[in-house]
Amino acid sequence: MRYKARMSANSGELSGRAFLITGANTGIGLATATGLAERGGRVFVACRSAEKGRAAAAGISAETGNDAVAFLPLDLSDLASVRACADEFLGRGEPLHVLINNAGVGGARGLTKDGFELTFGINHLGHFALTTALLDRLAASAPARVVTVSSDAHYQAPGIDFEAVRRPTASRTGFREYAVSKLGNVLFSQELARRAGERGITTYALHPGVVASDIWRRIPWPIRQLMKLRMLSTEQGAATSVYCATAPELAGVSGRFYEDCRERSPSAVATPDLAGALWEHSEAWTAA
Repeated sequence: MRYKARMSANSGELSGRAFLITGANTGIGLATATGLAERGGRVFVACRSAEKGRAAAAGISAETGNDAVAFLPLDLSDLASVRACADEFLGRGEPLHVLINNAGVGGARGLTKDGFELTFGINHLGHFALTTALLDRLAASAPARVVTVSSDAHYQAPGIDFEAVRRPTASRTGFREYAVSKLGNVLFSQELARRAGERGITTYALHPGVVASDIWRRIPWPIRQLMKLRMLSTEQGAATSVYCATAPELAGVSGRFYEDCRERSPSAVATPDLAGALWEHSEAWTAA
């Protein structure tokens, strides 16, 4: 139960703080949103399914007694949907203190609507587009944080092939592409720290642990069930997200990687040069 203890010890009072969490209708995202709402935060649940998103928001409110929970439609595989989600939030005229880029897929294959490898397009590029669209609001709400859920799978990525991410998934399992997308998460967090630090925005990437969440839903049933036997619960997996989003002691650091509520060195491949190159490509790819 050490995860629960750390969540309670580090989160603090969140009344008046606004959080937008992608993929908050299920798994780690739902547990994260619930934990933040329990502490008085205003929570925006952003996900693709309106039915599931509204049900999650209602469920969080019922469980926590916090009525400040709202749904936002968001399909990270469609850049038009990402822009629409950002516009809808901005149109509310509300502050945004913490953006948690939580949603993700694993074992997926194919292309996004905009022609990017599916896992890379959802896990990295959709979140890049959402974050950059909300940067001015985050800066206006400073001190603000951007928390991105990566994975220790990023250690397995040899780098980023900027041509390959424009083609359909090549591997049979999609795990190679998953590792690349998670390296993208780490690189994005590092580069965002360099670019947005002077605007009062700090950034954090993290490995939540190996969690029995819906990210594995595309893995065939017998294998999926065996995988989940030794995995963490979603509540345990949410602990580091809540820590990075709220811990007072992290206010003065940015661009670092965390696991189990502790800083950890990222892959040696995560260099400033590669982070800058990824940012430049992503900026060009997501230009309206």
